[in-house]
Amino acid sequence: MHHENDLVARNVRRFRLERAMSLGELARRSGLSKQTLSKIENGEGNPTVETLALLGAALDLPTRRLLTEWGTPVYVQRQGESEWSTTGNGTERLLDETYGSGYVRTLVLRLERGERDPEPIDALTAGTLHHIYVITGRLRTGPVAEPVDINAGDFVRFPGDVPHRHICLSERVVAHMVTTLPQVRQFGPTVTKGGVTPRES
Repeated sequence: MHHENDLVARNVRRFRLERAMSLGELARRSGLSKQTLSKIENGEGNPTVETLALLGAALDLPTRRLLTEWGTPVYVQRQGESEWSTTGNGTERLLDETYGSGYVRTLVLRLERGERDPEPIDALTAGTLHHIYVITGRLRTGPVAEPVDINAGDFVRFPGDVPHRHICLSERVVAHMVTTLPQVRQFGPTVTKGGVTPRES
């Protein structure tokens, strides 16, 4: 439960601060003690479903949002720090795990170095996460205020709900990129066959 406790801790603190709410005010609204809330925000508590429901109501958001990764941290996994696990017919390297369901977009990103750095990309919908694994080249990516430099074999996950940017540091970069957005309305595939228009599901 350690990962889930840390996740709840980050989210409770983030949503409380976004609402300019003190710990005492959250305690008053939720009916929980300041000591209990302090433990939860420090990742030391083990909140029950009932406690999460009280926190959700006090913060005016669905309880599930407290259990969804909203992209607060930037996470980097260097090639030299990676671990490979044996599977039935080979090995696998776990890059990352996030919780919550919704929209997932997977693509291969190809960039070339330009004379000027590209303009920042506007913040996307709240909760958007970008997951990038560099196949070849060297890339500077991440939030404008917190960029990281990654090389071939490195992996990074960062929030896309803040202004961010991809800068090619080598002549070319090829990277695998997955964008996730939790709890959004589901649509059919965008790749059509025989000219059939996709429908909402």
